[in-house]
Amino acid sequence: MAPETVLFKSEERKQLSEVAEFLRQLADRLAQNEVTLRQGEDELTLSIPGQVVLELKVEEEAKRSGNKHSLEIEIEWTEGEAGSSGVVLG
Repeated sequence: MAPETVLFKSEERKQLSEVAEFLRQLADRLAQNEVTLRQGEDELTLSIPGQVVLELKVEEEAKRSGNKHSLEIEIEWTEGEAGSSGVVLG
């Protein structure tokens, strides 16, 4: 199995209202089958096919300072399937 390559990564603390707005904008772009992600000089454009796999996962991790929770939303597709054209690095 080939190793996984991270093409883009972003992690920043935001207000929940800002996250909700980002997700609304992302949803609008997904409906157009193309998403461009930018952070500083980095840019990545994704062409996303009409059919994907949506994975939702909620995790809880016990910490000394209290339980840490995460909600992960993952959208997967295989390049070449269902008209997928993949990734363009900017």
